[in-house]
Amino acid sequence: MKKSICTVLLIFGLSSFLNAQSETLEQLLYELPDVIFTKIETPDNYEAAYELKIKQPLDHKDPSKGYFYQRAYLSHKDFKLPTVMITEGYTAIRNRVDELTHFIDANQLRIEHRYFGKSNPAETDYQYLTLEQVAADLHHINTLFRNLYPIKWVSTGRSKGGATTLFYRYFYPEDVDVSVNYVGPINTSFEEQRVYKFLDTVGTADCRKKIEKFQRHVLENKDEILPLMKAYSVGAKANFTYQNIEKAFEFSVMEYPFSFWQYGSDCDSIPDETASAYDSFLYLTQVSDITFFSDQTMTDYASHYYQSANEFGYYGYDTSKFKGLLDELPTDKNPHAAFTPNHMKVPYNDKALKGLNAWLPKHGNKIIHIYGTLDTWSASAVPKSDKVDALWFMMKGKHHGTANITEMTPSEREKLTKALERWLNIKIGN
Repeated sequence: MKKSICTVLLIFGLSSFLNAQSETLEQLLYELPDVIFTKIETPDNYEAAYELKIKQPLDHKDPSKGYFYQRAYLSHKDFKLPTVMITEGYTAIRNRVDELTHFIDANQLRIEHRYFGKSNPAETDYQYLTLEQVAADLHHINTLFRNLYPIKWVSTGRSKGGATTLFYRYFYPEDVDVSVNYVGPINTSFEEQRVYKFLDTVGTADCRKKIEKFQRHVLENKDEILPLMKAYSVGAKANFTYQNIEKAFEFSVMEYPFSFWQYGSDCDSIPDETASAYDSFLYLTQVSDITFFSDQTMTDYASHYYQSANEFGYYGYDTSKFKGLLDELPTDKNPHAAFTPNHMKVPYNDKALKGLNAWLPKHGNKIIHIYGTLDTWSASAVPKSDKVDALWFMMKGKHHGTANITEMTPSEREKLTKALERWLNIKIGN
């Protein structure tokens, strides 16, 4: 009888505490200027979660130019825990707690990138889509929420989001205590030359030869394979007006080696020259889908391509090996993979890129870089430097999707844990 009463009181007390903490958080959110919040489903082991709309100026240097609302998701656990900022490179479709947040047991802010998803101004003016403006967005959010979460802060992102977290650290080096870059490429030029070297040396010579043979096989059998691509595109409701489907077909064949290594495809799965048109079409679609070059993709990733042409730099395709097999793409120069919105001409400005590349080897302290050796984007990995207190993990046999903490060896995970404990002054559990 007494045990039951105690249990009821304990449950009631815990429930009251959690409700009180949630109410306190909501009161604090109400007090934040220009922040709209909506309660959403709470992740497991968290106390509350909210979708946020945060007012941002289009131009942080001149707020009179207008504003937009940036979407973010807050997953709250405890005010006394660290906070992780997820610096998305694209759209933040939903709220989820990342592995790093679980690893250090933290609160989390997942922040959608400017000009993606629901974080768009009423009219798209690309002059305000710069790395400096993006970093200023993150700085504003950090400044707001430090009032709620005064303990240690970590920023992290994957791929373009990883690059974003590095540029953020470059522009605002004091905002966070630690940065964790997952597979984020930091290029050195408009057309990143290191990608070509990577594709010419990765894996075995036999595998690379099989890749090129497959490309030739597809191009040589274009008359049979292209109709299958067209039928597939109809079913996928993919349109091709930005570039015709014949050009998209050739792009998908040129993209194939990049995508093959980026996501760790199996060399044994590559069809040989005896493969049927259907089997070749099916396999190519699995690795380098032609819809990647459709109008919808061009629209969805317009801001990404603009940034790539304007400041990030990007990769190109070596078509010189396929003279006589390509009708739509040039073979005397490398076609660039940054498909700018409406084919607009975009001036290349490498000031921020040069600044970051010069800053990281000397000042990039308390930064963790995680890459996979099979990932094509590891060609643009941040080079190691012994002049900074930072960590690099080049994970053997991992690719763009598997270079994670959960995939680390015990010794790698131990090294990571010790660095995070030292830099954040916390104890990480098993």
